Amino acid sequence: MASGIKDKVAILGMGCAKFGERWDADADGLMVEAYLEALADAGIDTSQIDAAWLSVAMDSVNTGASGVPASVALRLPNIPVTKVENYCASGTEAFRGAVYAVASGAADIALAIGVEKLKDTGYGGLPARTRGTTFDMVGVQGSAPGNFAQLAGAYRARHGIAKADLKRAMAHVSVKSHANGVKNPKAHLRKAISEETVLNAPMVAEPLGLFDCCGVSDGAACAIVTTPEIARGLGKRDLVTVKALQLAVSNGWELQGAGWDGSYFHTTRVAADRAYKEAGITDPRRQISLMEVHDCFSVTELVTMEDLQISLEGAAVTDILDGVFDADGTNPCQIDGGLKCFGHPIGASGLRMIYENYLQLLGRAGERQRRTPPVFGLSHNLGGMPNQNVAAIAIVGLADA
Repeated sequence: MASGIKDKVAILGMGCAKFGERWDADADGLMVEAYLEALADAGIDTSQIDAAWLSVAMDSVNTGASGVPASVALRLPNIPVTKVENYCASGTEAFRGAVYAVASGAADIALAIGVEKLKDTGYGGLPARTRGTTFDMVGVQGSAPGNFAQLAGAYRARHGIAKADLKRAMAHVSVKSHANGVKNPKAHLRKAISEETVLNAPMVAEPLGLFDCCGVSDGAACAIVTTPEIARGLGKRDLVTVKALQLAVSNGWELQGAGWDGSYFHTTRVAADRAYKEAGITDPRRQISLMEVHDCFSVTELVTMEDLQISLEGAAVTDILDGVFDADGTNPCQIDGGLKCFGHPIGASGLRMIYENYLQLLGRAGERQRRTPPVFGLSHNLGGMPNQNVAAIAIVGLADA
């Protein structure tokens, strides 16, 4: 019977490019920027990498439909390179491929790298995959803000939350993340904002205003993984190991049945249950030290706190306003600024989240370093719409935790 991968894989090194409107670099350049940091952190040579996974979701113009662009850009030694995509959870999917390769014994050292160059598309948000009369005129898939606005409405209805209270909580989510992003030199947006600014901003899709929505950007992030034994043999002392890595994909139940009321993410709840079991976590609110979650919209972060069992159902609004998830709170969330300040280059986001948890666990996060030593860091990627999506969760921690 499968026993999971807890502590079977260690992160040997990680890297992250500067996110933003990177007109100065193409996709290859962004990958190289993240990779060189990871390689130096790992203390190895490119020739020691056995296999690689490249995460790209939409940037096929710059990075192609295969693993070849990463192999060429990084001058990998003719090893297997697999291009993966799983909506906005693509970055964690690449990490999963590399981690599973090491855990299975198929590779001693594996690489996961994610990149996206979305500012070149000219879209203010995620670019549309297809064009055509039906899509343009009817909007069969709907807009992302519109779909997540419906999530906010359903959440309010289910829990009897006043609109003003929900909007204040969503505003606090954005204000908190921007305050954190100011301290991160790799973030795209580094400017503090006020609650008043958020509440008075132009409306995008009621109740989501401009500052409730993350933007897009260019960026890349990278992880090199191996076994704890090999890591120690390479001289690593403080090891960050993978405690759990789980993925849950919608099967149509949300759209085709009457059991889902639109107020939460079913896949996130499934993935969280599996991840906690794999990691041996029985009290998430007490045991999870910090979180990076998929804050594509402020309401997404709010709802996710309950899906992850950090907040009780219906209590996330109160927890947010009480500062529980602030940088100095008991369960800091988006301590690096999150998608709100980094933007969302899809292929890179999941790995960027793991990168922050990795730095925090090793005490290397600089000005934003968590004062209380972290024990477990959780990252959550969500791809798709509330009614049909992919949820990915990675939990990492120090080897002896």
